[in-house]
Amino acid sequence: MIDWIAEPVNPVDKRFLVQAQEKQNQLTKPQGSLGELENVAVIISSLQQTQTPNVDRAEIIIYAADHGIAKEDVSAFPQAVTAEMVKNFSAGGAAISVLSKQHDLSLQVINLGLIIDLPKMKHVEHQVISQGTKSFLQQQAMSEKQIKQAFYTAKKKVDRAGDNHCQLLIFGEMGIGNTSSASALVCALELIEPEVIIGLGTGINPSTLEHKIQVIKEALNTNKQHLNSPLGILQTLGGYEIAALTASYIRSAQRGIIALVDGFICSVAALFAIRIKPECKPWLIFSHQSAELGHKKVLEIISARPLLQFKLRLGEGSGAALVYPLIRSACLLQNEMASFSRAGVSEKLS
Repeated sequence: MIDWIAEPVNPVDKRFLVQAQEKQNQLTKPQGSLGELENVAVIISSLQQTQTPNVDRAEIIIYAADHGIAKEDVSAFPQAVTAEMVKNFSAGGAAISVLSKQHDLSLQVINLGLIIDLPKMKHVEHQVISQGTKSFLQQQAMSEKQIKQAFYTAKKKVDRAGDNHCQLLIFGEMGIGNTSSASALVCALELIEPEVIIGLGTGINPSTLEHKIQVIKEALNTNKQHLNSPLGILQTLGGYEIAALTASYIRSAQRGIIALVDGFICSVAALFAIRIKPECKPWLIFSHQSAELGHKKVLEIISARPLLQFKLRLGEGSGAALVYPLIRSACLLQNEMASFSRAGVSEKLS
């Protein structure tokens, strides 16, 4: 058992929810005309227990790790790409690097377990658990000690952000093979056939897709004795970065920090966070629906309403970073628009 998971989460405060909605209704616009931006502002107001919601203090954390399942030829890219992309994050050449600079957000990359040793580099923190997970086609991906280490590392990262008064966190991931891991996790947790979830990922061909489906089916059967709880499933089929994402969503809610959820991998981690700690769900804002086949299904399971559909399938937290300025705009509109009475604008005729 991971003891800190039992710590409480502050619920949505219905008083502030009502007050925020009343304030929205008095702003100089037709009610509901700003669509989901209104809902976002109202829910953030209720979570932060204020009539002036704010997410200006935000950070980006990317967890990177390699997967043993990548050895089963389930990806379009070689496993060395994980380390190469971590170098790219550090050098500022990745999409999330560009977006973090655009929005003036700090970017941290946490190496939880690459198969390649990396030197010290800018923006990268090495917290290596092991050189990748085991292949869950043959055995559990992680030991109990290893998944606990991933959870505690994530807790420390979120606690550090909380101590710095962070209001919103964007989490991303990097790990060749992690769509296979995420797909297997959903299938095991929700008892779904792999064909419903597994898509082309980062660009595999149809024959590799069929192979990937068969690998997942065989792995689910091989490990069925371990698939009896969310944490057990995560330990058996997950990766270090997916475990850390799951822990981060739980800990963010416990610390009163809103988490902006990215695409398929992050949404699977959010699903596990909700199954482990249901109270964390209101603290999660789902940024977009990706082009991944399984992402729509996962969002349906969570009953989540993504803000955008850009057909993204990059990962890295890039979709969440794209949505971040919209979240800021929602708060600014709530805070700075005039009311009908203050602006001297006539309200709708009854």
